[in-house]
Amino acid sequence: MSATEYAIELARVAAHAALGKKGFDIVALDVSEHLAITDIFVVISAANERQVSAVVDAVDKAMHEHKAHRARREGERENRWVLLDYIDIVVHVQHQEERELYSLERLWKDCPSVDLRLPGDELFAPTDVGTDAQ
Repeated sequence: MSATEYAIELARVAAHAALGKKGFDIVALDVSEHLAITDIFVVISAANERQVSAVVDAVDKAMHEHKAHRARREGERENRWVLLDYIDIVVHVQHQEERELYSLERLWKDCPSVDLRLPGDELFAPTDVGTDAQ
């Protein structure tokens, strides 16, 4: 079993919203084979606590506009690692120091990555945004 098309679409929405607030080093991992509770982890870095907050707010707004229901939002007090749970995807926005320390990609290294179609990605083509083209 792999991530649903809906989960992939939500991951792309979250990633593009994060980019708009200067989130960086964005990756998405298909964890559906290993977890029954979600399909995709989206991991985003931010340079400081204020940027973590801005990225979180932008992602949450974009997901709300996309009619995705947020089940949980944790970690806002410190703004070092904020988790946004949208059931089909879980978004982790981490201060770059937390990102390096916890290294979620290393923990989930057996999971395939999801093509987010971000600028700079090999497969990204501006005409592909919002289409089903792979």
